[in-house]
Amino acid sequence: MRLYGYWRSTAAYRVRIALQLKGLSFESQAVDLRAAASAQHRAAYAALNPQHLVPTLVDGDTVIGQSLAIIEYLDERYPQPPLLPGGAVERARARQIALAIGADLHPLNNLRVLNYLENTLGADAAARRAWYHHWLRLGLDACERLVDERGPFALGEAVGLADLCIVPQLYNARRYDFALDACPRLCRIDAACAGLDAFARAVPERQPDAPAGGA
Repeated sequence: MRLYGYWRSTAAYRVRIALQLKGLSFESQAVDLRAAASAQHRAAYAALNPQHLVPTLVDGDTVIGQSLAIIEYLDERYPQPPLLPGGAVERARARQIALAIGADLHPLNNLRVLNYLENTLGADAAARRAWYHHWLRLGLDACERLVDERGPFALGEAVGLADLCIVPQLYNARRYDFALDACPRLCRIDAACAGLDAFARAVPERQPDAPAGGA
């Protein structure tokens, strides 16, 4: 099994957590997203992922892109431990939080959007920061209300899909100096997950392609 990703990609981070929680062995294949490399646009990678995005999972003859699709594939193909709860309502709640981050919040703030703001629309650093913080605030405020009040995880006692999306998004928020004071529940969830070895092994700075010092 191979996972194509970039050490600081939020989407790849989600999938790494899932693989670690499942106890699955995988080979990390770095795709350098920095402008100087633009490895995601090379023909060999585009043949695997026509969207030119990370992550991409290769499991035997199976090739899947999009982090949430990959995570659900892993949960069905390798069902233990489960990442989605058993009941229909609980599964819908988990997907609601995951999609609020993965489909609504994160796409507006990922690298290709920030690069477009800078290189095509001429947005300066202050404008890009304001854009990033605006969408973070809306998305995280909503998620703060969606998660369980008591925890320790997003939907109670069991770690799952929603947590896999929350932790990388908070990592990114901190990277861009976004204050999380208004998100005590999300911070509580993040702290609970940080105590799990699977999450610790998936952090960006511990990936093979992470530069020294995490630059």
